[in-house]
Order: sequence, then structure tokens, then C-alpha cells
Amino acid sequence: MTTEQQRMQDCIAAIASTADLHPGILIVHHIPSTSVAYMSRRGLELLGVSVEELRALGADYHQRFFNPEDAAEYAPKIWALLEQNDFEQVTSFFQQVRTIESSDWSLYLSAVRLLLRDDDGLPLLMLSYSCAIDPTSHIPLKVQRLVDENNFLRQHAATFASLTGREREVLRLLALGHSAPEIAATLFISAQTAETHRRNIRQKLGAESAFELGQFARAFDLI
Repeated sequence: MTTEQQRMQDCIAAIASTADLHPGILIVHHIPSTSVAYMSRRGLELLGVSVEELRALGADYHQRFFNPEDAAEYAPKIWALLEQNDFEQVTSFFQQVRTIESSDWSLYLSAVRLLLRDDDGLPLLMLSYSCAIDPTSHIPLKVQRLVDENNFLRQHAATFASLTGREREVLRLLALGHSAPEIAATLFISAQTAETHRRNIRQKLGAESAFELGQFARAFDLI
């Protein structure tokens, strides 16, 4: 066993010695192989796997257990953290995880930091702490709304991009409940032009109701 391997083993052993005392799940990632080197007992139980199985999965671990649409957003933040190579830096994010307890996604708050450097001073191990969001509290409802809006944004980005700048102004006012005459007065255009914009917006977005228009306005930060 090399000195580096021994340091890695000792570091993981130190984490594991108190892991089950924490209210959340501790995970140690081996950065060069993008695999899981260690996961605390509760995490293994929730995923229904062993550490050996996780190590064998390698990078496929992420695709198997986590919502890939979420991962596409927080993964760049994690890589940016590793590039800083700074033990003091921490990145936090929400994750949707599929456990054996439910076929639906479960919401977790996670935080990661660098844990160990290799002999060349490069990132070797990363520590992740994940805690389930209590579904009985009011927080999951608010967070879920943000998650839903974010998913809606990703799915409809190309559609929204088809709107002109003026149509986006009209959409914002429509979402706020303004009528065509009110929009015309606000934007100094004719009522007929405002009505034409409203018709074109509905057609481009495929939106039939005020609620659907509001979804676009909220997701794309118009209101």
C-alpha cells in the first residue's frame, strides 16, 4: 500500500468512526475515478446497495439514483469547487434522490467540500453531507415549487426564446392580470396591437389559460 492509499484509508476511517451519529448521510467520493469510496450506513440502506456495489457503479452511481436534470445544474458547481482546490470552500444544493422507500423523488439538501489532496496536491477525496427535507414541514412545498419552476424553465426554454422583446413585456402584464386595453395604455400601443401580441404569445407558447401564461412568466422571471 502506498503512502497516498494509506492516507486515503485513514481519512475514510476517521469519517466512518462517527458517521452514524450524524442526522444526515456522509459520502466520500474518490475524485479521480468519480466513484463512491464510502457511504454511511443509513445511505446504503436507503439506496439498497453495498459500498462495493457503489464502487463498481463508478460514475453511473449518479445516473442511477439522482435526477439527471438536477445534476446538470449542480455538477458544474461541484467541479468549480474542486478546481479551487480549497478546503475552506463549500457548495450546497438541492438533490432529488430515488430511494427504496418510494418510487417518487425524495428531496435532499446536500453540501460538499474537499476532504483530501493527493501526493501532487490535487483533489483526491470529496466529502458530501446529505439530509432529507422533512416532508411534513412547510419548506418542501416551497422548495418543490422552485424545483417545478426550474424544470418548467428547462423544458420550455426554446419556446420562450421565440418571443420577441415586446411580446415578453406583454406576457408580463398578462400574467399580472392586465387586460388588452390596460396593456395598450401601459405600453403606448393600440388596443388592437395589444390584442395581436396576446394572440401571438398564446400561439407561440401553446398556452390556453392565464395559469399557463403565469407559469412562463414566473419561470422566466418576468414577475
